[in-house]
Amino acid sequence: MPTYRDEAVVLRTHKLGEADRIVTMLTRYHGQVRAVAKGVRRTASKLGARLEPFMAIDVQCYEGKNLDTVTQVEIIGAYGGVITEVYEAFTVANVMVETAMRLTGEEPATQHYLLLVGALRSLAKQEHDPSQILNSYLLRALAISGYAPNFDTCTGCQMPGPHSAFYIQTGGVVCETCLAPGAAIIGKEVTKLLGSLLAGEWEVVDSAIPELKQSATGVVNAYSQWHIDKGLKSMNHLEKA
Repeated sequence: MPTYRDEAVVLRTHKLGEADRIVTMLTRYHGQVRAVAKGVRRTASKLGARLEPFMAIDVQCYEGKNLDTVTQVEIIGAYGGVITEVYEAFTVANVMVETAMRLTGEEPATQHYLLLVGALRSLAKQEHDPSQILNSYLLRALAISGYAPNFDTCTGCQMPGPHSAFYIQTGGVVCETCLAPGAAIIGKEVTKLLGSLLAGEWEVVDSAIPELKQSATGVVNAYSQWHIDKGLKSMNHLEKA
């Protein structure tokens, strides 16, 4: 059977039999892959710790009819152990991997892979507020999938912003003239913060006051749940500010 090698992030694992594990991975070039890792739950296995959720790995598999089989694993980024030690980081990472699972499939998803690796690395290194790392990840992941929000111009008349209202149905901000029932009044400062989260302008994000960050989180959560079919179950476990 043909073998292949790829970079991957471990998304989920499930027990199989007494010693094996099914591993769901988002790879750089092969999209989502489900593979059997044989014997990894035995104490003597050297691969078990490398195939935990949130780990970035270099993996070799050979193709099977239903499931591929893992044959070799090398660590690229040992993020899993660090993330699971901090509850907030752990819950944030779970939302990230669920999002990746919902927005990708078997087709190549290199942009999604690189985005997820970067977000998990930042989370593990505690570079920024975990909730804002998640906000930035969600906005960018949705943008890659074709649901890019518009925080710059009115989605009704294209008047340049910033604007104070956000309308989920049109995917962006609206001016006072185009304000529709159901639009959320979020304020211009929150709009600017959301734009910075989407653009990765971390100096702006890190300096924002807690109230603005909390408001931005509410908008991002609502926008994500709107566009991802059936919503993200892991969001229910996020720590409430």
